Amino acid sequence: MANQEGDHYISYLDQQGKYRGLLAWLLSTDHKRIGLMYFYVIATFFFIAVSLGLLMRTELIAPGETIMSPQTYNGLFTVHGIIMIFIIVIPGLSVVFGNFFLPILIGAKDVAFPKLNLLSFYLFLLGAIMAVLSQFLGDGPPDTGWSFYVPYSVESSTNVIFALTAAFILGFSSILTGINFIVTIHRMRAPGMTFMRMPLFPWSIYATAWIQVLATPIIGITLLMVVAERAFSIGFFDPALGGDPILFQHLFWIYSHPAVYIMILPAMGVVTEIFPTFSQKPVFGYTAIAISSLTIAFIGYFVWGHHMFTSGTSYFSRLFFSLLTFLVAVPSAIKVFNWVATMYGGSIDLKPPLLYAVGFIFLFMIGGLTGLIQGALATNIQVHDTAFVVAHFHYIIFGGMGFAAFAGIHYWYPKMFGKMYNIRFANIAWVVIFTGFNLFYFPQLVIGMQGMPRRYFDYLPQFKTGQVLSTIGSYILVTGLLMMLINLLATRKKGKTAPANPWKGVTLEWQIPSPPPLENFDIIPEIKRRPYFFGESKNEK
Repeated sequence: MANQEGDHYISYLDQQGKYRGLLAWLLSTDHKRIGLMYFYVIATFFFIAVSLGLLMRTELIAPGETIMSPQTYNGLFTVHGIIMIFIIVIPGLSVVFGNFFLPILIGAKDVAFPKLNLLSFYLFLLGAIMAVLSQFLGDGPPDTGWSFYVPYSVESSTNVIFALTAAFILGFSSILTGINFIVTIHRMRAPGMTFMRMPLFPWSIYATAWIQVLATPIIGITLLMVVAERAFSIGFFDPALGGDPILFQHLFWIYSHPAVYIMILPAMGVVTEIFPTFSQKPVFGYTAIAISSLTIAFIGYFVWGHHMFTSGTSYFSRLFFSLLTFLVAVPSAIKVFNWVATMYGGSIDLKPPLLYAVGFIFLFMIGGLTGLIQGALATNIQVHDTAFVVAHFHYIIFGGMGFAAFAGIHYWYPKMFGKMYNIRFANIAWVVIFTGFNLFYFPQLVIGMQGMPRRYFDYLPQFKTGQVLSTIGSYILVTGLLMMLINLLATRKKGKTAPANPWKGVTLEWQIPSPPPLENFDIIPEIKRRPYFFGESKNEK
């Protein structure tokens, strides 16, 4: 093992194995290298999707056609959504931080099925490449939106089947990853690590993995049904052939709302690791946070109907789904209360990871409260399919999952790469990102309440002020993202060597060198207490 305070990154890349050079990465079954390969691919696609989003926002800076045609806009919108949802948001935190840190946090040397893990990555890479190619091959870019709603996804002459196949392959990768993580947590925990002694990030990955395994097959089957409908006119969804287009909405949202929790539960797990470290005190309400993750995953299966309040479903079903929508907010509120209580009275160290984590709470709360507006039957009629939904969605996904991802990157970057980034520059980047994000999406809440439809290429002059502010906010947001990227990339070559434990963390990843050695631990640790023990404390119980 390399010297703990030395530059471990070179030794990490040159670990002994069957292959050398690029093949040592491409054929590696080491969970850390696979996690890094996911990270590089997802980061690349993230900036591709951001570029597409910036072009769309530029188009909307004024009424009428500015830089692209309506058909081009619809194509960019669809591919932006496919990349962001299926390539970045759904797998992102699980496959990057889950792969890299789950085995370490539970005291294991690797995941349960290393070769299956590598297969999952290549299925993910294949699906991601196909999703982007769908923009350029066939009869033109798919223009259905990322949700592939019928009947248009059946009737459109664009390259829909290719995009559907890409999403199906990505879903298959997600299922294999979920199975791997479930088995890893059940079978690979260190001696003495009971479930109630497991860190809370693995708890969030565990809840997420069950959603991946149980819900993802539904969307896979649904996408294949649309392919069959287009290819063979079977009549699953076409009323002229005895089908029902509302059936697609049920099948799609039975998966796609639990998918929201695939996105957000790992994000909650990441920030739960950060708050105790930068408060230097144990997590408040460990058991409540752990159980609330499972509760969110369970109730999340039963709320899909709130996407369909205007589709003609019965009053009783709308009442039922509205009630469950409000209930699923309760375990999320428990987490928020416990995060704030963890910081209360702590020794706060306001470093970039904590800034992003606190930003996560603020933005996620706005997203959650606006979600309750949509969950109420009366107000849903007003805001359904408006820019209000766009803003709510991005406050949850980008403000939630995105800010948690940035928090996790800044928290674990020294451990993953053995280098320290410029903390002052990272703080400035956070201010720019946070400012740009709110200027981008908050006006969308306002114009959505005023009636601005979502997904529209054009708009009435009365919405111009909100659209201009949003476009300016998007430019500021992208500037902040580039600042963050430059800081991290510059660090890779010129950054100072990171110590093993720069944040004074107490979970297992901070007890090994930075970056971690090949099999993580020379001797598998024995766990004798719950995590987050910062010395004698009345909150340890």
